[in-house]
Amino acid sequence: MELKGKKVLVTGGASFIGSTLVDALLAKDVRGLLVIDDLSAGRYANIKEHNEAGRIGFIKADIREQNITRNALRTHRPDIVFHLAADHGGRGYVDLHNAECANNLFLSGLVLHECVKAGVKKIVFASSGCVYPNNLQTDVSQELFLTEDLVGPPYLDKPQFSDNLYGYEKLMTEMTLYHYVKGGKLPSAASCRYFTVYGPRGKLDHAILAMIGRAFIKQDPFKIWGDGNQLRNWTHVSDIVSGTIAAAEYEGDYIAVNLGTMEKTSVLQAAVMAIEYARERHGQEYHPELEFLTEMPTGPKNRIADNKLAKKELGWEPKIKLADGLRETAKWFFETQDVEKVKAHFADEMKLTER
Repeated sequence: MELKGKKVLVTGGASFIGSTLVDALLAKDVRGLLVIDDLSAGRYANIKEHNEAGRIGFIKADIREQNITRNALRTHRPDIVFHLAADHGGRGYVDLHNAECANNLFLSGLVLHECVKAGVKKIVFASSGCVYPNNLQTDVSQELFLTEDLVGPPYLDKPQFSDNLYGYEKLMTEMTLYHYVKGGKLPSAASCRYFTVYGPRGKLDHAILAMIGRAFIKQDPFKIWGDGNQLRNWTHVSDIVSGTIAAAEYEGDYIAVNLGTMEKTSVLQAAVMAIEYARERHGQEYHPELEFLTEMPTGPKNRIADNKLAKKELGWEPKIKLADGLRETAKWFFETQDVEKVKAHFADEMKLTER
């Protein structure tokens, strides 16, 4: 679908990823862009300039509340909806807040239902690598790249369970979109499976930002969750957003696709990168001891996306290597954050399991 001139709604559009997507959509010359966000995790500052300049509309509201979504869709009449709103957080939140994440089953079900009733032409859903079964991701010595067929659709013949209720909701929303499209209720949809996103505007409850934050305050000992051997493919937010837009422009009826780099990095390697950047900024005196908190949530041991389908169907591939993206993100963090506030955040490790 050509985005230029289209009317667009972004749920969760004041969030880290959502606001970066809003920036990119405006650069695509969409005709009208409306953001709905309750600011429980997003920040108005991320979209303030656009809103005050009249480039976007903004509704501060919980889309689960009665008629919020319905009225927004009836009034704005968007051609395409980017659905990013969710109750979510970092690794600790996904592991320890299943009841809260279960709210997303209702939240996404409501959004999709109202979009279909309103005649929306396309829904692009922010899914997650958490849809993949955890039992496949336990061995760091395995050469594993998660391919889309490991969860489906149609999913029903897959006995394994996704990553907590957060991952299960993402999977069920994907499944709903698939059947809405195949059943003729929705013209087109795309599910974008995001893998370990980081970048400017990110929050301290996600690993890369937490590592940068620890280095920023010169934490010593420098704390690492788990044994440090967990493998991830951290993907820069600009690559995630360009892939999301490519999925919106995809001409097929439905696609579920991984958006992630295939660059493998251990948690320990990423921590060392953050420390090295801080050493450059602080001076060569910063050489912290490492403390491994093996009792803290770590998630799967080996989570790496295969992105061949995105390259083939969307013409998309990530451009930013972690070494470069981490330095860019650290520079932003060091130049915008307050040391005392960040120190207070790290005073209690359990704060990193909250939103």
